[in-house]
Amino acid sequence: MSEPTHLLRVSARGLLRRRGVWLPSAVILGLLSFVLSLLYLGANNDPVGSTKDLPIALVNTDRGTEVAGERIDMGARITARITGSADLKEKVDWKQVDRRTADDLLARGKVFGALVIPDDFSASVAALAGPARNAPHPPTMTVLTNPAAGSFGSSMAAEINREVVATTSTQVGRELGQAAAHQAKAGAGAPGAAAQLMIADPVKASVQEGHHLGGHSGLGLSAFFYALVLVLGGMLGANVIHTQVDTALGYLASDKGPFRVVKPAQHTSRVHHFLVCSALMVVLSMLTSALAMAAAVGVIGIDASHLPLLWIFGACATAAMGITALALLAVFGTPGPLISMLVLIGLAIPSAGATIPLQALPDFYRFLAGFEPFRQVVDGVRSILYFGARTDAGLGRAWTMIGVGFAVSLALGLALTRLYDRRGLHRSTPHLPQPLPAA
Repeated sequence: MSEPTHLLRVSARGLLRRRGVWLPSAVILGLLSFVLSLLYLGANNDPVGSTKDLPIALVNTDRGTEVAGERIDMGARITARITGSADLKEKVDWKQVDRRTADDLLARGKVFGALVIPDDFSASVAALAGPARNAPHPPTMTVLTNPAAGSFGSSMAAEINREVVATTSTQVGRELGQAAAHQAKAGAGAPGAAAQLMIADPVKASVQEGHHLGGHSGLGLSAFFYALVLVLGGMLGANVIHTQVDTALGYLASDKGPFRVVKPAQHTSRVHHFLVCSALMVVLSMLTSALAMAAAVGVIGIDASHLPLLWIFGACATAAMGITALALLAVFGTPGPLISMLVLIGLAIPSAGATIPLQALPDFYRFLAGFEPFRQVVDGVRSILYFGARTDAGLGRAWTMIGVGFAVSLALGLALTRLYDRRGLHRSTPHLPQPLPAA
């Protein structure tokens, strides 16, 4: 199709000389790069230094023992030292519970790990300072990990627990050395040769998985990437649907390679436009959620159960994200996609607690996590994939927040589009007279 002869022509050099081409692009791209750099690098700059109240379970099952008529309870003493440590007081929120409660907290993702003092801990310590033994049993503390709650958070908790075990070993070793020296002076006999070798570093750490995570779970990151697919599906889907409806109405031209089609413009109110886009978003979210699950579970083979629930949750999450993006498009127009990207991606991913735990983020991101939608979607997907779809493992809050976000976005979009319509701010372009050809 040849170009209409009545259109004004401009050269590439002339277009590049226009300030209206350079200035808005430079401002938008520059601010976008600056803000995204601040958000992402600011959240991940110093997670260890930002850590505050990282939840870790502390279990003391030590039964204690008696030596020479004296009661020894090493478990209680060590527990008091751990919880009273000035270095960890602000960083760790120790949950002093029994083993059953600790297992439940791990199974709900409420703690990133656990430290267990076994029931024979005092007896094992006392045996090292006793008379010679052929095979003294080293006192052991169990470090339980929980990558299902977040691989980075679980690693942080495991590292903290290993440091606690090392500090405890140094303190116990010092006490054992003093006790051995006192026994030698009293003529009661020194500990055996094997026990003497253990006294310098007596307490060992046994690292175990506290909550089982399948081998095809991306070390606890599959929930994050699946949630990212759902959120992007909603945001990008909203842009695609908005563009297709505008094209069908003749507001936009359809360019397919060198071919360009412009349909006659058809007027519709802003409210009807928003409702049509929203209806398409809700219906198509069912399809996109099913295809996302088919790719992730059927093709890739990630560990997943509760597939019907995963599909329904994915469809609702995608629809909620899409309605939010459509509302921003309806309210702000052309800047809508940038604003939706900032709200749904730029601010959301650093505050989602999916890679870096919320307890290791600066206060600003913890504040955002209270209402940013990405975090709610991650918690819901994580509960379905890793924690048996338990509502108290994040799924209940996820459903609530998705419902609230859907309702608020729909209400906001309807209210403002209706306001625009009442004021006569229609989207249809008035017909402009075409310039007449020169005589």
